[in-house]
Amino acid sequence: MQQLNLPAWKPTPFEVKELQALLRRLESLTQMYQQEENRLETATETVAQLTRSHLEYIKKQQAEIKKMISDRFDQHPHLKQQRELLTSIPGIGEQTAAVLLAEVGRIEDYKNARQLAAYAGLTPCERSSGTSLHGKTRLSCTGNVRLRKALYMPAVVAMRCNPFLKAMTERLLDRGKVKMQVIGALMRKLVHLAFGILKSQKPNAPTYLLATP
Repeated sequence: MQQLNLPAWKPTPFEVKELQALLRRLESLTQMYQQEENRLETATETVAQLTRSHLEYIKKQQAEIKKMISDRFDQHPHLKQQRELLTSIPGIGEQTAAVLLAEVGRIEDYKNARQLAAYAGLTPCERSSGTSLHGKTRLSCTGNVRLRKALYMPAVVAMRCNPFLKAMTERLLDRGKVKMQVIGALMRKLVHLAFGILKSQKPNAPTYLLATP
């Protein structure tokens, strides 16, 4: 029997798993805070007081978790270096970079940027209805929703502020693409950039942006 040369499985480093857990907890608290704020609109005075007290508690928890996340990067220089590499991409801030590192895990586990884009659910698929052969192209509804959420605002900002991605936006709009399709394409471009930078361990450069697919 022919022996398959499969790559050895390697677990996600503990510090990455911990970063992911902290970020997901922060996300939950942010959603909880918004829900409690919404309840204030219709709450009685007694319930409003309890709700405000809970909001203060949530704010303290958020501050503690943000401090813990910052400490994790200080304690693990290689993670901090990767975050600095990612923030060299225009539009990618420290928060987005942290989510990327936490949700992507080991960059070595992806063969290419397209595989990473597929994991994020940023590969387009065609949707057809009835007997039509030509449906509208939309983003996949599968994949890591947290990655897509993290990349959405950087893509929106890039449409206006990044000269290269702004030019890409204009080209796509001229081809008849709608705004959401353009944002999806920019999010996919950012994933390709992130993959190349983490693989090469070299910061972003304008010429590299032009070279990515």
